[in-house]
Amino acid sequence: MIDLKERGLEQELTFQASRSGGAGGQNVNKVSSKVELRFHVESSELLSDEEKALIQEKLANRINSEGYLQVVSQTERGQLQNKEQSIARFYELLRQALTRQKKRKATKPTHSSVKQRLESKKRQAQKKASRGYRGEA
Repeated sequence: MIDLKERGLEQELTFQASRSGGAGGQNVNKVSSKVELRFHVESSELLSDEEKALIQEKLANRINSEGYLQVVSQTERGQLQNKEQSIARFYELLRQALTRQKKRKATKPTHSSVKQRLESKKRQAQKKASRGYRGEA
């Protein structure tokens, strides 16, 4: 997989700034520091159809009804820091979505683990059997 940052996906990103809550005191009420990054997955010319399908499948909960992948950042006090943070999160999300998971190789349990499990079951059975009332013998 080619490095995503080298493709130049930044040109397809749109940003919207607005006022946010959180740290900043009175500054919060007058400065638009919250940044919302939006990326339209279907209309992207830099992603292949296979990559678009993977992103839509794995990031379905982050894609709205209009087809935009949204990342919001409002933790920092400055708009520029929030913008950088949202871009970093965007690339991390894409990296996770496009990374294929390794297939699990089925293995048999070891001889000692089987033996240990059976011994544990016997101990448990004996413990429970000793609790029962046997009456007069």
